[in-house]
Amino acid sequence: MRLTILSVGLAMVASPVLAQGNPQAGQRLAEANCARCHAVGRAGDSPLRIAPPFRTLHTRYPVENLAEALAEGITVGHPAMLEFRLDPDQIDNLIAYLKTLER
Repeated sequence: MRLTILSVGLAMVASPVLAQGNPQAGQRLAEANCARCHAVGRAGDSPLRIAPPFRTLHTRYPVENLAEALAEGITVGHPAMLEFRLDPDQIDNLIAYLKTLER
């Protein structure tokens, strides 16, 4: 019994807590706010050439690492990028959507 409790406890500490966002809501957010510059789907080029397609973001860094920047306001993504801040639910939703693009 002690071993089981210890194992569960260690697993909880060792594994990161993942956001449980709504990927469909994240996709709608991306389409409404990001698609002017970025390719937000699984195919196609970004309308603004210097804006990376969302489907490639995970090759640059873990998309979970964007949470803090999205909360504080991204100001230097690319020169034409507007500053914006998302609330925690929007961040979870957008990251959940970005995770679907990794597959």
